Amino acid sequence: MTRPAVLRRLLSGTPLIAPSMLKCDFANLHREVELLESAGAKLLHLDVMDGHFVPNLSYGAPVIKSLRAITKLPFDAHLMISDPARYLDDFLDAGCDLVTVHIEAVRDPSELLRRIRQSGAGAGLALNPGTPVEAVLPFVQECDLILVMSVEPGFGGQKFIPAALEKVRRLAPQLGSDRLLSIDGGIDAETIPPSAAAGANQFVVGSAIFDTKDYRQAIERLALTASGAAVSANSE
Repeated sequence: MTRPAVLRRLLSGTPLIAPSMLKCDFANLHREVELLESAGAKLLHLDVMDGHFVPNLSYGAPVIKSLRAITKLPFDAHLMISDPARYLDDFLDAGCDLVTVHIEAVRDPSELLRRIRQSGAGAGLALNPGTPVEAVLPFVQECDLILVMSVEPGFGGQKFIPAALEKVRRLAPQLGSDRLLSIDGGIDAETIPPSAAAGANQFVVGSAIFDTKDYRQAIERLALTASGAAVSANSE
């Protein structure tokens, strides 16, 4: 299966630190994107919440489309919504490069994943902390990305759930080196080493970037820490 060009580009720069825009200063959104670009961010993680699938609202395709006009950074859209098929074209038209839907929202996501990939975007599948790995295994070959939630989806600033690491360990051999295995929730200097050692190569980070004064320093330190942990794990 041919992988999207954007995926191949991103894989060449792993480990990927994906700033979660849910934690940015929305009063200065344009400035935040500029700061992240100058800090060396390789992509932006966009958390889309509908107030139904998760008990919170964030932003939708119009906001993402406005961001597309000011940056060329790849957009990694995480759709925490109940009916992703209904709104998929809106997010693709807005310029999303990776689109991830939840297995809890679409029990058989095969057709939806194919629609995403046919558009030229990368197709992702996410699973919540309470969802077993077995739920996504039948669809792994149709995915360019698997996203393991290490907190309950819907709110930022939660504590990391260690049980997510076992899911990452089980999924890593399934995905190999030509796809992204992402982990999202409570990722910081303490939790990124075990996550990288387990096999994750993309790390969605909120507070550990946006609560610092120097985004570049935060991103570089996290990437270096993840890289070191991955190398150590592979040499054992």
